Amino acid sequence: MHPKEHQTTSLALFCKVVDNYGDIGICWRLARQLEQEHDIAVTLWVDDLRSFQRICPEVASDRDEQQIGTVTVRHWRDQDSMFAASDVADIVIEFFACDIPPAYIAAMAARAPHPVWLNLEGLSAEEWVEGCHALPSPQPLSLTKYFFFPGFTGKTGGLLLESGLQQQRRVFQQDQAAMAAFLGQFGVTPAEMGSLKVSLFCYPQAPVSALFDAWQNGETAITCLVPEGAAAEAVQAFIGDAERVAKAGASATRGALTVRVLPFIPQPDYDKLLWACDLNFVRGEDSFVRAQWAGKPFIWHIYPQDKNLHHVKLNAFLQRYAAKKESLSEFSLSWNAAATVANATVDWAAIWPLLEADMQEIATMSGDWERQLSAHGDLASNLLQFAETVR
Repeated sequence: MHPKEHQTTSLALFCKVVDNYGDIGICWRLARQLEQEHDIAVTLWVDDLRSFQRICPEVASDRDEQQIGTVTVRHWRDQDSMFAASDVADIVIEFFACDIPPAYIAAMAARAPHPVWLNLEGLSAEEWVEGCHALPSPQPLSLTKYFFFPGFTGKTGGLLLESGLQQQRRVFQQDQAAMAAFLGQFGVTPAEMGSLKVSLFCYPQAPVSALFDAWQNGETAITCLVPEGAAAEAVQAFIGDAERVAKAGASATRGALTVRVLPFIPQPDYDKLLWACDLNFVRGEDSFVRAQWAGKPFIWHIYPQDKNLHHVKLNAFLQRYAAKKESLSEFSLSWNAAATVANATVDWAAIWPLLEADMQEIATMSGDWERQLSAHGDLASNLLQFAETVR
């Protein structure tokens, strides 16, 4: 008998893709974990199947409904008049206030008992999050929605973390042959395995060209691995071949720097990429969280917001994570053109060696930080425990 026939709890997760891969990346990880580790019958509603397909190749971008593993995936578009109370899940999650269909909300109100309705918010290290986490918000039709915040303390919902992930990472990182074989499929040579290996995932406005200049003129051999489409202009300028740069497999070496373009890879392989590199540049929320479970130094490129509101979130995180490591804070602020350095010309050739010199200490700090986060439990388990308390 299929496991779903034994399941008593269903969950609908609604996702609108704003940051091309971060939103669906988070929701897909959560959906899989709820299904695989907690026996929850998950339906994932997503409005952009093409972005979903980039991180999960099994997705068919032209289907209204499909099964990916044992998760039901529905294409969310004009479904405003097709829901009955029997269609509503036991737990309904809207990711980042994405406004689920009014007809679905009406069906929620008609369902007895009402489902648990959660707004899964974006990740922030700001202190106000602790005060808002788990607060109820009365809605029309006698419904109540609860705010559920991921976070970095025990007063929040924690971070996404699959069971066994940390053990998988430790086994992989202790196996040099496995790491060499993994990176070798992307063209990384044995000599490059001995270099400083950097993964680079960022938004278009990142100062990649200036950093490349500092790296290629430095004394340390660096191999930079860039997913296809990220930092496209800077990578094209470095490689100098417009025909090749659009494809995975393009590479060039200039001075001390080698840049290799990687294909867009499924989430489990992206985890391995983070584990195998010495320094990871990540962006948004999904890869940002995965970098913290990698136990390696990382630089976060935060999703830009109007009036530089994202700099407040960046500083709040750095105060928790890197308050005692000035080189990491300075580099992170510079990478994000944050207010403290926005009016000055950044000398990457000066601040990069400071960060590089602290890399080993930062790696140790990253391990301590990972253990601290783990103590708060994982987001999926915490979310289900909370749902039980408000049923």
